Amino acid sequence: MISKNNCKYIFVVGGVISGVGKGITTSSIGLILKNRGLRVTALKIDPYINVDAGTMNPTEHGEVFVLKDGDETDQDMGNYERFLEIDLTRINYMTTGRVYQTVINQERNLEYKGKCVEVVPHIPMEVIKRIKEAGIVANAEVVIIEIGGTIGEYQNMLFLEAARMMKLESPKDVSFVMVSYLPTPGKVGEMKTKPTQHAVRVLNGSGIQPDILIARGETKLDEKRKEKLSLFCNMPPDRVVSAPDVDSVYDIPINFESENLSSKLCDILGMVCQKPDSKRWSKWKSFAKHAHNGKETINIAIVGKYFETGDFVLSDSYLSVIEAIKYSSYAQNKKPIISWLNAVDFEKSPELVKTLKKYDGIIVPGGFGSRGVEGKLKVVEYARKNKIPYFGLCYGMQMMVIEYARNVLGMTDANTREVNPKSKNIVIDVMESQKDIIDKKSYGGTMRLGEYKANLREGSLARSAYGSKEVIERHRHRYEVSSDYIEKIEKAGLVFSGKSPDGTLMEIAELPKSVHPFFLGTQFHPEFLARPLSPHPLFTAFMKACIKSK
Repeated sequence: MISKNNCKYIFVVGGVISGVGKGITTSSIGLILKNRGLRVTALKIDPYINVDAGTMNPTEHGEVFVLKDGDETDQDMGNYERFLEIDLTRINYMTTGRVYQTVINQERNLEYKGKCVEVVPHIPMEVIKRIKEAGIVANAEVVIIEIGGTIGEYQNMLFLEAARMMKLESPKDVSFVMVSYLPTPGKVGEMKTKPTQHAVRVLNGSGIQPDILIARGETKLDEKRKEKLSLFCNMPPDRVVSAPDVDSVYDIPINFESENLSSKLCDILGMVCQKPDSKRWSKWKSFAKHAHNGKETINIAIVGKYFETGDFVLSDSYLSVIEAIKYSSYAQNKKPIISWLNAVDFEKSPELVKTLKKYDGIIVPGGFGSRGVEGKLKVVEYARKNKIPYFGLCYGMQMMVIEYARNVLGMTDANTREVNPKSKNIVIDVMESQKDIIDKKSYGGTMRLGEYKANLREGSLARSAYGSKEVIERHRHRYEVSSDYIEKIEKAGLVFSGKSPDGTLMEIAELPKSVHPFFLGTQFHPEFLARPLSPHPLFTAFMKACIKSK
């Protein structure tokens, strides 16, 4: 039997198309319920065999978001943290692979006491155990669970079965929100409800009836179609919530509250909720307003290599970076105009670097491998020499160090071991703790991951931005600045202003403000700690430099 506790559970599922907005819906529901005085946490269930998201290609799956305990997760976990202003841990994330791995290990350890271990019920029971544990760890009153994938797919059937079992055990404590898409075919000119009707029927086939239907579409849902969905999807009309396209995802919670979604969920689950916190809600609405009304624009170039997916651009590969830029821009009452530049293009056509002069700031984000490296180095060199504010993140900092070694110290073959292990000047080398791991090809979940402390040099740009002498930031890397070159590089003028407490790992590199308005890189990923109402200090310092340079 499933043990009971005082938590309420809201499952969020998607219909008709992938990318329908389940993650933002989950985040928005969490926000509006938290604004009602409830303690909320959120979980993501990914239907992949992968044990975590760390081995997935960003152009296939989007950004890998790193939690404070080092878990490599889906990008939706970042949305949960940003909207709810909470730090989550690995108990808040699961995949098919992770669940099966646990069940198989338990079977090998005789933890099932000789029973025949079966897909049902043992896999759903493990899922339920994890969901409940997440609620207990967070001391939550409401646990919101996003089930990845689209209704009708084979991959998420067992997760739906777990949800059905929880509903059967405690009907008043479990509810379902379905996010479904209503297309408006161009030649037809009319919003169509039939795909959503079919999606709900398929969900019914799993033994689940949605309590709330979030009707996604290009335009607002009219009363006629709301009534049709009510009739054929078996729910009251006021449980059908219109969710038209909006200019900013931060408008979505505001739209939900305009339809009284938090009140409806409280009623469905029998929860006594406080009146909305008007002061907190006012802050959110003020923040969301900046997404539309910045007084002037700031042009930022992101030079990466994870943009292309077929004929389309996948900006989700750098989602946290993009959002961090927005938060710091809005705080300065500016609106960022972000351009995606492919690093490979600068290799094919070196003269393209001259086009960078039209940007107010340049960011080179994290990445792996050799593709696009020489293009990134050309971008870094141009930004340094032309005093364009530059912010390097993880690999972006390593590019700074390589470029400086090549063009200032005269080490023309300077490189990272990851790209050219035969170089005579390997200024970026594999971490000592990673050598054995790489030799064994044990790649999954073995990088330097999660939170680590760094001490900041007094008088540095980093120390000024943070306003403190010590920081804790999240990491995801295997390579570091080689200790053999640190003294030489610093003597040549590049300052390592952030170091690990034992002084062995270089965490931040920068040029003094007397030399460059903003030329700074971090070995960690500051974007993971940026929040809508609490912008990250380094992104804010970067944006201020961009504004001043403009």
